[in-house]
Amino acid sequence: MKIFRTALAGLSLLALVSCKNTSADAATPEIQEVSTFYFIRHAEKDRSNPDNPDPELIQRGLGRAMHWAEILNHVPLDAIYSTDYARTTMTAAPTSVKKDITVQYYDPSTLDIEKLKADHLGQHVLVVGHSNTTPDLVNKMLGEPRYEAMDDADNGSLFIVTLVGRQATATRLYFNCNCPE
Repeated sequence: MKIFRTALAGLSLLALVSCKNTSADAATPEIQEVSTFYFIRHAEKDRSNPDNPDPELIQRGLGRAMHWAEILNHVPLDAIYSTDYARTTMTAAPTSVKKDITVQYYDPSTLDIEKLKADHLGQHVLVVGHSNTTPDLVNKMLGEPRYEAMDDADNGSLFIVTLVGRQATATRLYFNCNCPE
């Protein structure tokens, strides 16, 4: 019995020595914030006057704007950005109202992508733009020219850019809208 107790004490001492706290020795992995940006183009606009530089949405476009609000309903948005045009602000409006978030206006030609990323670290952000500016902003977020300008009839693409630290990934989804004409 004495040998058993001595052996048990020796094993206990060995366990204490071998189980030293190694967390100080091991490199602590850096916790990286995850930021998600949702990029959409404005919904269907009024094309009755080709000379109008700032047309509003048609009925189908209003339906699509409401459809976007439903699609984004379960996304915990922190901010909404739109260019200062009737068609983009009208597209953002249903989501803005539903989420009780004030739309912030941006100019795609002067938008500082790095500042946008830094300002919304760890957040979810909707950005409403145009057929040429939306893919361009996504490309700037990615740091590579992956997407071309959208077809003028494409009002249903959703680009989701996820940033984990400095690593960016993107997914493009397409949502068809059975919106009234």
